[in-house]
Amino acid sequence: MTGTVNEVFPDSVETTASLSAAASEIPTVWHVNSTARGGGVAELLVATMGAHRRNRVPARWLATEADPEFFALTKRLHHRLHGSVDSFGRLGAADSSRYERTTESQARHVLQYVEPGDICVLHDPQTLGMAPHLIDAGIPTAWRCHIGTTTSSSSLDEAWLFLQPYLRQSMPCAFSVPSYIPPDMAAMSTMIIPPAIDPHSAKNQFLGTGDIDRILADIGLYDGFVASGLAAVQQIEHLPRNAQVVLQVSRWDPLKDMRGVLDAFALSASRGHEAHLVLAGPDPQDIPDDPEGAEIYHAVRTAWEELPVELRRRCHLVTLSLKNSVANARIVNALQRRATVVVQKSLQEGFGLTVTEAMWKAKPIVASRVGGIRSQIRSGVEGLLIDPADIDECAEAIAVLLADDTVARSLGRAARRRCRDEFVVDKEFARYTELYDVLSGQYVGSR
Repeated sequence: MTGTVNEVFPDSVETTASLSAAASEIPTVWHVNSTARGGGVAELLVATMGAHRRNRVPARWLATEADPEFFALTKRLHHRLHGSVDSFGRLGAADSSRYERTTESQARHVLQYVEPGDICVLHDPQTLGMAPHLIDAGIPTAWRCHIGTTTSSSSLDEAWLFLQPYLRQSMPCAFSVPSYIPPDMAAMSTMIIPPAIDPHSAKNQFLGTGDIDRILADIGLYDGFVASGLAAVQQIEHLPRNAQVVLQVSRWDPLKDMRGVLDAFALSASRGHEAHLVLAGPDPQDIPDDPEGAEIYHAVRTAWEELPVELRRRCHLVTLSLKNSVANARIVNALQRRATVVVQKSLQEGFGLTVTEAMWKAKPIVASRVGGIRSQIRSGVEGLLIDPADIDECAEAIAVLLADDTVARSLGRAARRRCRDEFVVDKEFARYTELYDVLSGQYVGSR
């Protein structure tokens, strides 16, 4: 397999065929990313497709397929765009050849779906290589880059040098925050589209206490386990139903620093609280474009096994199946609503979608002072921002929010207000219509 694509139809989204005749006069918008499930972009696209449908804009979604070597390469690009490096050395000619060969093949498959007059939006470095081929075929194409860093580095420069041949002067590009735009793109058409959530989705809709209890029992986190097959829980004892809970939900990725959360929790627990920690992430086998997931989960589990038994019994590792997207979303929703404190201790973060989800649920948040998170949370206003390299600072912030309910509630309420005003999907859709206007030369918003 060199590189192919498949069309994605989330359960909650109608296909273009169900739209009215009036909507058919609007060009179809094709969004293309590297996976149908797992990771922030897939999460965003579920909400994005729903917003387009509600606004009567025909939009469809293609997810790419490729061999493991291609996704290992694009993960290296992902890390470099965050300012990190890997153990494989510099990107070379063989890497460029693999990237070009795969994305050219994927572009040919995309063109089997896209018709003249349609427009395309490519997401993240995995898909950018398709842009010249689509543009040469007469398809107006934009690129949306969800990741980046505000810190200059040689690894970041190397990533942009690798991607530069695929950036056409005429192609508009959208970034999550302004500081992610590289200086060399200053003359290009760029805009800002912060990621957003759908408040009405299964991951964000209201859940009552009874629903939360049932869901957490069904996955085995609470007692009364029903073998749902939707998750696997590594724990000594069930989570007590009245315990305070510190939670991080993220992929098993080195930049999410799940091991660091475990260390910070252990340090905070030494200061007297009796809270429990839940680390939850997707089953690594369900995310083909993230080859590091299994290794990172194994490392976190090994660290968990080495904890003293009295501390280990208060720490719970949860892997969530992605095979049923709605069920997965409801589990994450239940975990976040059950949490006393939500943590996102990323070493780098393009934009914290789980942070936004916790903001909507009015949760007190401890998050890293990095990347896009700094545009989401003002420290001391909507949450507490910490240096991710400072385990003691993270532990202290966790302990403060567990101990002071007044501060925790105040931060949570402010976080929900900011989320409502800035980071819901209707705001994102309005920004997308501006991008489509640039692409097509006509207004393609709701009519």
